Amino acid sequence: MNSATSQDTFQNSEVVYRIGELSKEFDVTLRTLRFYEDKGLLSPRRIGNTRLYSRADRARLKLILLGKRVGMSLLDVKAILDLYDPKGDNRRQLETALEKGEEQMIILKKEREEVETSIAELDRSLATVRGMIASISG
Repeated sequence: MNSATSQDTFQNSEVVYRIGELSKEFDVTLRTLRFYEDKGLLSPRRIGNTRLYSRADRARLKLILLGKRVGMSLLDVKAILDLYDPKGDNRRQLETALEKGEEQMIILKKEREEVETSIAELDRSLATVRGMIASISG
């Protein structure tokens, strides 16, 4: 994990990360981080042209990338993230995450079935072609 330098702190001593640090840590481009900012998914503090990301921004980025990895839309990810309340129990956020996660699980399982069917069809076709080649050869 990248740790920020002593100069990279907010006045309340919260650790902050520069855009390049998060880019390297999560293997995403600077453009990707700016895109997430434009979409309202991340809200780094700005000092001039410098973006300073908090631990909360880092955690949000981790969740954004998880959502993306499992095929969720950025709108769904944003809906879940926007329900976070640092002073509440976040039950609504958790229920929404569960609901959207279950919906995505159904989609992924259907896609897996389709891929398995395609693999089986291709396997049969390749076996047929191998048989044709074998009959010509010999």
